[in-house]
Amino acid sequence: MSDDHYGDASAEKLEERIDALDDELIEQRTQAMRAGLAAYELDDDDTEILEGIGAVGDGIEYLPALPVVAIVGRPNVGKSALVNRILGRREAVVEDTPGVTRDRVTYKAEWMNRRFSLVDTGGWEPDAKGIDRSVALQAEIAIDLADVVLFVVDAIVGATSTDEHVVRLLRTTNKPVFLVANKIDDARLEPEASPLWNLGLGEPHPVSAIHGRGVADLLDAVMEKLPEVSAVAKHEVGGPRRVAILGRPNVGKSSLLNKAAGEERVVVNDLAGTTRDPVDEIVELGGKVWRFVDTAGIRRRVHLQQGADFYASLRTSAALEKAEVAVVVLDVTQPISEQDVRIIDLVLESGRALVIAYNKWDMLHDPKYVDADRRRYLEREIETELAHVSWAPRVNISAKTGRHLDRLVPALETALDSWDRRIPTGKFNAFLTELIAAHPHPLRGGKQPRILFGTQAASRPPTFVLFTTGFLDPGYRRFIQRRLRELYDFEGTPIVINMRVRERRSRNS
Repeated sequence: MSDDHYGDASAEKLEERIDALDDELIEQRTQAMRAGLAAYELDDDDTEILEGIGAVGDGIEYLPALPVVAIVGRPNVGKSALVNRILGRREAVVEDTPGVTRDRVTYKAEWMNRRFSLVDTGGWEPDAKGIDRSVALQAEIAIDLADVVLFVVDAIVGATSTDEHVVRLLRTTNKPVFLVANKIDDARLEPEASPLWNLGLGEPHPVSAIHGRGVADLLDAVMEKLPEVSAVAKHEVGGPRRVAILGRPNVGKSSLLNKAAGEERVVVNDLAGTTRDPVDEIVELGGKVWRFVDTAGIRRRVHLQQGADFYASLRTSAALEKAEVAVVVLDVTQPISEQDVRIIDLVLESGRALVIAYNKWDMLHDPKYVDADRRRYLEREIETELAHVSWAPRVNISAKTGRHLDRLVPALETALDSWDRRIPTGKFNAFLTELIAAHPHPLRGGKQPRILFGTQAASRPPTFVLFTTGFLDPGYRRFIQRRLRELYDFEGTPIVINMRVRERRSRNS
């Protein structure tokens, strides 16, 4: 159902009603709503979110970033099986076929009352051609984004040339690396792990991921090296803001970086796909210093890509994870394609701020390059294909000539300000109370889900948690998002609204 169904509830009227409430009344309402949660079944995560709400500054206190443990290794050594054993449940897909895991997947794990993020890596092609470099590329990404690395080797097969290729990379890192000798299913096989000392990564940890043997000892050792707060998952404080330039091949990403830098920093060629690895550059634009990353063009869906294109996409994803805001470059002389929309969706999934740059705008009015029909249909395409990101700042530029490049900085600043924005818990609950009073959730099967309490659990991107008595219609959640945007001006950032449906405690509990 469309969110328009839920009525007008103009932002001006909503703001007037909230402004009419004084701070003391807002605080009283908030405390009453929170006290009402005691009658409902809450789990540890709920308590963690609620304890993260403090009366400091804007009323929100943020929990530290969980440390990250990455599992790397060549195909079919048991990485996903080890992930499942650590998690205590079957999450990662396990098959005898090499290359089943293609993307890095992150899970929340816990050991000895310590929580951490566990990253299962993959992405290798089933054929052995060029596999040494492929494994090294994926391992490099995992190392960059991890606090501790578990390097898994098949102890029965022994160290291969592929393993040695990755070892050379692991030796250059200052991060703790644990050598995991997998498939040691019983004590008789333990001598098979001894030759792995020759890899130069220290003592091999013999484990059986399938049976669980030795995994507890491994995790105990990991916990000794794992930091309390991640050094890689948290955002840097100060320093240049990080901007990823994304787009399909040959839309002008490298030209944009060169023009912003004022010199030829990266190769520009009419041949699509010139850029393979992300190029990281410090540039001064609009009187400010920025860190720009020019990424490889994303061609097709990752699981359909082969060879270098596949790993270019992986590295692009890694660059996006390190960025704060993404500039998605579109070629206005070409119809908006499925790849364009997919790249924008990739940014939304990553939770990064978003600016859309419509490149080659000067060509749009030159009949030598574009006919009249293209100009007429462009706005219609934007309205239909990109309606879900109508909130993203739009900049019409020419990367080749530098025309209107100065407009990129205000758009980036607007998006980043929104991405960082925090709403105090009292203000957010006042917003919810007034919104629900004007437009309550419709009845569904004779029941009406109720919002008990809400809070902004995080920023970057703004993430809100609603404690409810039932599932809210997707249209109603979009309605809340739209009103949040109108009232608090979240231009240029995705907004995440999570629900936690909770039932009343039984009277006997």
